[in-house]
Amino acid sequence: MASQASEAGPRPEFPKIRDVPMEQPLQWLKRGWGDLISCPTASLFYGLCFVGGGALMVLALGGAPEYIAAVTSGFLIGGPFFAIGLYEISRRHEKQQPCSLMPTLMAWKGNAGNLGIFTAVLLVIFLVWARASMVAFALFYSGEMPTMSGFLRHVISTDHIGFLLAYFAIGGIFSLIAFAISLITIPLMLDRNLDAITAAITSVRALFANPAAMFVWAGLIALLGGLGLVTFLAGMLIAGPILGHATWHAYRDLVE
Repeated sequence: MASQASEAGPRPEFPKIRDVPMEQPLQWLKRGWGDLISCPTASLFYGLCFVGGGALMVLALGGAPEYIAAVTSGFLIGGPFFAIGLYEISRRHEKQQPCSLMPTLMAWKGNAGNLGIFTAVLLVIFLVWARASMVAFALFYSGEMPTMSGFLRHVISTDHIGFLLAYFAIGGIFSLIAFAISLITIPLMLDRNLDAITAAITSVRALFANPAAMFVWAGLIALLGGLGLVTFLAGMLIAGPILGHATWHAYRDLVE
């Protein structure tokens, strides 16, 4: 038995989680802004990636409300990967290294295998979320699907309240799952070369260890993301890099 245990290899050591105050996410945004100001060219390049990615998703939506969840989940799940270069910018700035664009484009190579595994996990979440959304529409809207204007009218007037409760409950559950497992997972994999499972579990532990701060952080992400959307994605040019840089600082504060 002992030989079998030794052959299995040592158990992975999970990083220790720090407790942070409820208002700490505001400091992450402040530091994220500082990184953007210090490294504007590289940071704004990734801001353009957020704008371009968002535009493609809006085009994919094509005015069909049944695809809202797919587009939203795609943005939430794809965001951390757009931000890999931003994490590298913050890491290099922290170490007082040059933060030019070219080195950040290859940051993913350091742990490509585990990033691929994590991508597959998020892709499964994306597909299940999108499918659950389509099922909700099919159950509550018999016959022809509503137009975007009709769907928004139902949301504002609380028509089809049962559908709205089910739809937003589904979105809330999948948003929480995606947020929990991707909170600091990619910075952990890039900075400490952790495997995808250990990094994701550490991310979930950080969330449960700091529920108040994570609630504030999720709200700030939603607020800045919402501002980016209501400005016809132009706001994502700034909001995307700030959130990416801030996520790096969240990782540095949350993990010893």
